[in-house]
Amino acid sequence: MQWTKETYEQERRNFRWDIPEDYNLAQVVDSFAARDPEKPAVLWESEAGERRELSWGELAEQSGRLAAVLQGLGVRPGSPVMHIFPRLPESFIAQIGTFKAGGVAVPCTEMLRPKDIIYRAEVSGARVIIAHTSTADQVEEAWGKCPLEKRLLIGGERPGWLSFEKALAQASPIPPVPLRVDSPLTINFTSGTTGEPKPVMHRHRWIYGHHRVTARYWWAVEPGDVIWATTAPGWAKWYWSPIGTGISHGLTQFVFHGRFDPERYLELLSRYPITKLCATPTEYRMILAHVSDLASWRGKLKLREALSAGEPLNAEVIETFQEALGLTIRDGYGQTESICLVCNYPGLPVKPGSMGVPTPGPEATVIDQEGNPVGAGEIGEIAVPVGNPGIFDGYWQEERLTAEVFSGKWYRTGDLARVDEEGYLFFEGRADDIILSAGYRIGPFEVESALVSHPAVAEAAVVGAPHPERGEIVKAFVILAPGYQPSQELVQELKDHVKRITAPYKYPREIEFVSELPKTSSGKIKRAELRARERQRKLGG
Repeated sequence: MQWTKETYEQERRNFRWDIPEDYNLAQVVDSFAARDPEKPAVLWESEAGERRELSWGELAEQSGRLAAVLQGLGVRPGSPVMHIFPRLPESFIAQIGTFKAGGVAVPCTEMLRPKDIIYRAEVSGARVIIAHTSTADQVEEAWGKCPLEKRLLIGGERPGWLSFEKALAQASPIPPVPLRVDSPLTINFTSGTTGEPKPVMHRHRWIYGHHRVTARYWWAVEPGDVIWATTAPGWAKWYWSPIGTGISHGLTQFVFHGRFDPERYLELLSRYPITKLCATPTEYRMILAHVSDLASWRGKLKLREALSAGEPLNAEVIETFQEALGLTIRDGYGQTESICLVCNYPGLPVKPGSMGVPTPGPEATVIDQEGNPVGAGEIGEIAVPVGNPGIFDGYWQEERLTAEVFSGKWYRTGDLARVDEEGYLFFEGRADDIILSAGYRIGPFEVESALVSHPAVAEAAVVGAPHPERGEIVKAFVILAPGYQPSQELVQELKDHVKRITAPYKYPREIEFVSELPKTSSGKIKRAELRARERQRKLGG
């Protein structure tokens, strides 16, 4: 559907959640399998060129077999089951099988170290883990130091492990455990910028929220779509797109198990009938940086929509893709704790640098410190009314933390945005990332965007550094692109470049060239760590 300002406003006025009480993922999968068992649910290819296909009928049957295996291992309704595996067809079987057994998935990224696995097992209380051979070493190192007792191995055999493939071959499918929309679904650990990750708990209504909102307004799915989301099973974004959009709508989706390669991505897009792609801003930027003639792919792709998520996308990337491929990359915004809260709708004008407009349902609002909506041109915090189905249900077995975050009228996201006269939101950074300099409020993203638009800059992070007169100044940490060397001349060139790109008061008064930036396990820059370094260096505390 192509939206207009009028149809969007009408949709917001008329939106009703109408959540079915018996909605759950197990039921959804079996329903689609009964309708068209031969339809591909997953088209898969590996970096080595291996190809596989998983039909809806196979997904339903194999997940039913896994449910029987998991129940034999002691999984009961509400039991956490840890998952740590890459992008594989078995990922879907493991996840849906967990739900059919009544279990609660604990998604873990493949990059976790043993101490991270121990922490997640202790906090969730999981006693069963499903892992892949590529992640088995980390699991074995954590073994005996946490509650984990039973382990299933995908893709091979090891002493002390139950073979995933053999176990499924020997089991008979069982009917799903009866579930409701308020049955626990996942425990997703947030990466955070300080402290240990928090266990965000979602119920099956979270998937209904993605089905109802994320898929409709951001993905704009249609029955014949083949989608590709480049995320991985350990992230909440996997539940936004492959699960919350692809599985919940009975679509076919493509999954690539391999490293990012710009030319390979375009070749895959040309070879498979992919109609909608969701990738990260980094992937889009790297395609532009490494593909010499992007326009030559225009007639080879069946792609109708390109989406971006994870961080705001630079305006020049959107403009270049539009010129080369006739595709307007549409940003979407949300969190591990939510469904899609803000997005650019197909048909509505995309404003460079904007996250888009609030989606119907969650009714995200930009508020000030007192909880009042801000006016046009002002910066505030993105918030959602407490009790809204578009956000999470609390922290797993953490009543105090849950009470704290839901104590007022609003769930505050911690993300700051500016609202323009037409209701479009522009990301300004995290609540604690805003720089206050000589009375100005400066969001780091705009400065970072300006810096990375210079050919010498590969990556940049911007924070507020203490200053005796201005309170804070803008300090930039810059990783240089290949072929460039640090110099005072380049420092001045970058300062002048930022002044040309954005308001002059926002330019970085200090620039430090670095070889790497501190990041969370999900790749987000730890600005708080950089700020702490600056305070220690300049103030001694």
